Amino acid sequence: MNITSIILAAGQGTRMRSRLPKVLHLLAGRPLICHCIDAAQQVCQQKPIVVLGHGADAVQKVIAETAQIVIQEQQLGTAHAVMATEPVLAGKTGLILVTYGDMPLLTPETLQRLVQVQQSNPGPITLLTIESGAPRGFGRILRKPDGSLIGIIEEAQASPQQLNISELNAGIYCFQAKWLYGALKRVPLSPKGEYYLTDLVGLAVADGLHVSSLLLEDASEALGINNRIHLAEAEMILRRRTNQALMLSGVTLVDPETTYIDPGVRVGTDTIIYPNTHLRSGTTIGEDCRIGPNTLIEGTQVGNRCAILYSVLEGAVVEDGVSIGPFGHLRKGAHLAENVHMGNFGEVKDSYLGPGTKMGHFSYIGNATTGTNVNIGAGTITCNFDGVHKFPTEIGSDVFIGSDTMLVAPLKLGERSRTGAGSVVTHDVPPDTTVYGVPARQHNNQRQGD
Repeated sequence: MNITSIILAAGQGTRMRSRLPKVLHLLAGRPLICHCIDAAQQVCQQKPIVVLGHGADAVQKVIAETAQIVIQEQQLGTAHAVMATEPVLAGKTGLILVTYGDMPLLTPETLQRLVQVQQSNPGPITLLTIESGAPRGFGRILRKPDGSLIGIIEEAQASPQQLNISELNAGIYCFQAKWLYGALKRVPLSPKGEYYLTDLVGLAVADGLHVSSLLLEDASEALGINNRIHLAEAEMILRRRTNQALMLSGVTLVDPETTYIDPGVRVGTDTIIYPNTHLRSGTTIGEDCRIGPNTLIEGTQVGNRCAILYSVLEGAVVEDGVSIGPFGHLRKGAHLAENVHMGNFGEVKDSYLGPGTKMGHFSYIGNATTGTNVNIGAGTITCNFDGVHKFPTEIGSDVFIGSDTMLVAPLKLGERSRTGAGSVVTHDVPPDTTVYGVPARQHNNQRQGD
């Protein structure tokens, strides 16, 4: 049976106290709505439909490629929001899964179980419930003595006795599409002037139809983000979930509570991650690495057997056996080949350091390439920018660059060439040549090739 996901994301989110639409606030480095779309896509066969209202233009720019957009022109409640999808979905799907753009912790596994319960349900609705002593404004589930579900009472309308009910409506539903759109037209207007999906349960029961439910084992999945306290709670839950999965896969986290890893980051077995390390989206870490402490890696591929200490890596490639830090900085386009060593307070941008290259400390390499086994002395700087354009530096294999050398690009240093300490190199250096001074030049008694 064809299954379609509807994600409701039209709310204003006033309690976030923000100019940013609520569903665009970041959780583990990604907008809330993107987590919801990811979960839905693993259950349904087509792009989810996201119902937008407040801040629709901004949200649409973020999700346009991953979702179909429906606009709820007036925000008149959850039932009204689902009704806005009728022109798109009526007669075109069998089951409709309804979730919310501010509930990013729901897993695909939970949504799949909800769909499976509805597929075996002769009635038109299956809803997700939780057991909790902290209701957070959720409606209470009403049942007969025999356990059959007969309705939902909203917290604001509940009696004192009903407020003691611990089974709560999570607000997540799976509907028979054919029944849904007809029933939505019968939903009454609430005292607040809105139309609520919760009233569909009472309509189904009044029609003599069976309503099924699925009790969520982990109530934290149903956490809705209404303010920044909830956002911080969700961050902690998602981080714990991510860290536990990595540890079970063979990764050591010395202190999981101070290790921050985005979902989707891949880490190889027997790698050790030390406290206060941040691994952000787009990062892959190989096996047998030592990462941190106090390290941030984002959008970077790290090979096997690497050691990265007190460093920042952004948009870089690090091959096997590389050591970095303390206090190294790889910026976008940096590529360190096998067995490169980059010591403390070094920075590399848009450059390739060839295999076995040593860059001891206090150096900046930008828009440069090196061959193999190059020694880059302390304080070496590639002067690659003239205020308007950036220029390349090419360094051959087995070159020795003395401490405090300025390499004024564009520049080529031939294989096995050398620079003296404190040199300012402004012209190309042939292979097997030593230059020194300001500006750097060959020694008077040196012949090229000696």
